[in-house]
Amino acid sequence: MDVSSFVEGLSIALEPINIMWIIIGGFLGTVVGMLPGLGPATAVAVLIPVTFGMNPVSAIILMAAIYYGAMYGGSRSSILLNTPGDGSAIAATFDGYPMAKKGQAGQALAISAVASFIGGMIAVVGFIFLAEPLANFALKFGPAEYFLLMLLTLSAIVALSIGKMVKGFLAMMIGLALSTVGIDTQTGVYRFTMGFPHLSEGIDFLIVIIGVYAIGEVLYNFLNIDQQKKEKKKVGKVWFSKEQWKRSKWPILRSGPLGFLVGVLPGAGGSIASMIGYTTEKQISKKPEEFGEGAVEGLAAPESANNAASVGAMIPLLTMGIPGSGTTAVMLGALIMLGLRPGPLLFEQQPETAWALINSMFIGNIALVIINILLVGLLVKILDTPAKVLYPIIVLLAFIGTYTLSYSTIDFFLLLVFGIFGLMMKVLDFPIAPLVLALIVGVDMEQNFRMALLSSNGSIGIFFSSGVSITLIILTLLSLLYPLIIKLVNKKRQNSQKDQITKSS
Repeated sequence: MDVSSFVEGLSIALEPINIMWIIIGGFLGTVVGMLPGLGPATAVAVLIPVTFGMNPVSAIILMAAIYYGAMYGGSRSSILLNTPGDGSAIAATFDGYPMAKKGQAGQALAISAVASFIGGMIAVVGFIFLAEPLANFALKFGPAEYFLLMLLTLSAIVALSIGKMVKGFLAMMIGLALSTVGIDTQTGVYRFTMGFPHLSEGIDFLIVIIGVYAIGEVLYNFLNIDQQKKEKKKVGKVWFSKEQWKRSKWPILRSGPLGFLVGVLPGAGGSIASMIGYTTEKQISKKPEEFGEGAVEGLAAPESANNAASVGAMIPLLTMGIPGSGTTAVMLGALIMLGLRPGPLLFEQQPETAWALINSMFIGNIALVIINILLVGLLVKILDTPAKVLYPIIVLLAFIGTYTLSYSTIDFFLLLVFGIFGLMMKVLDFPIAPLVLALIVGVDMEQNFRMALLSSNGSIGIFFSSGVSITLIILTLLSLLYPLIIKLVNKKRQNSQKDQITKSS
C-alpha cells in the first residue's frame, strides 16, 4: 500500500463537501433501499442524475454511499414488514420479523445496524490490503485474458441465477445483442440501427439501466399495489441487551470476512453472502432450533455478511473494471459517463481517487450506523409513505435523469420501451443482472476478443497461451457447473439423512 496515496485519499474523503455527500448518499440509499421492491441497483440508477456535473471523485463517493446505504436500508422493511427491500435482505426476515412480532423491533433494528457497521468495517480493511495487489496483477492482462475474465463474470452471474439458469443465459444474450447496436468501431459499419440516426452511437446503457430497474420496478409494483400490505409495528427500545450482544458478536465477526470474500467473486453479491452467513451460523449453532423463531444471531450474521459483500463487490469493479453485481454494473456505467475508467490503471494513474473512495467507506459506515439508530422513528414513518405518492416521484426522477444524458426526447421513448421490457422480465421471472452486465461489458468483450485474434493471426490458441488464461477457462467451467454440484451435494445430504432416520427407526 502506498502510504502517501492513502493519506492523500483520506484528506480528500475528509473534505467537508465529500463528508456531506457521504451523509446524503447514505441517507438516500437507506431510504430507497428499505422500500419494498426497490434495491441498491434501483437506488443508484434513480439517483444517478444527482451526480451530473459533480466532481468525479465526489460522484463515486456519493454512489458508493448510496450502494452500501441501501444495503443497510434493505433490512428495515424485512424486520418491520416481513418484506425485504431487495434480495440481499431476505435472510433478515427469517429472524428479524419474528423478533419484531415479539416486541423486539427496536432491538432487531439496532443489532442489524451494528452488524452492518462491523461487517462493513471488516470489509474495508480487507479492501485496503487486497485492492492494490489485485490491480497490479490485472496490469499483466492482455486482450485474451480480459475477454476470458469478462466471460467468467458473465458465466458466474448466469450460473448464480439458481433455478432459472436458462432465463439468465437468455437475458445475457439479449444484453450482448444490445451492446452491438451502433457503428462498429473497427470497420465503421452500421449495425442494427434500423435506419434511426439516433442509434448510430449505440443504445446508452444508462437508459437501459434506468428503464429496466427504475421504470420496470415501478410498473411491476403498480400491478401489485392493491396486494401490498401495510403493517405497523411498535419499535420499542432501540438498543440490544448484553445477552443479545454476547450471542451476536461472534456470528458478526465470522460472517464479515465470509461476506467480503463472497462479494469479491464476480456475480455473487449480497444475496448469496447473506444466505451463506445465515446457514453457516445455523449449522454451527448449539441451538439451531431457535433459528426462524427470533434468534438474534440469525439476524446479525446475514446483516454483517451482506454489507461486507457490498464493499467486496467494489474490488473487481475498481481493480479490473469488471462489475461483480447488478449494482456495480450500474455504477460502472455512471462512472464511465463521468470520465472515470475503473480498472488496473486507476490505482496507477489516479491513486488519490481510489484511496479517497476507500477512506470514504470508513466515514460512511460510521455515518450510517448513527443514521440507522438515531433516525429510526423517521425511517419507520417513511415506510408508511403511500405507494401512489412514492412511485410517481421515482418515475419523474427517471425521466429527468434520462433527458439530461443527451437532451433528446427520443430517449424518452427508449426509456419507456426498456421500462416495459423490464416489467416483462419481472413478470416472467427473468433475472435482470445478466442483461445489465452483458450490455455494459459487451463492447469491451467484443473488442478484446477481436484484438486477441488479430494479434495471433486468427489462432484461437492465444486463449490457451498463458497460465492466467487457462485458470480463467477452468473457473468459467466450474462456475457453469456450480448449480449442478450444489444440487448433487444437497441430494447426497438428503439421502444420508434419510438413511440415518431409517437406521434409527
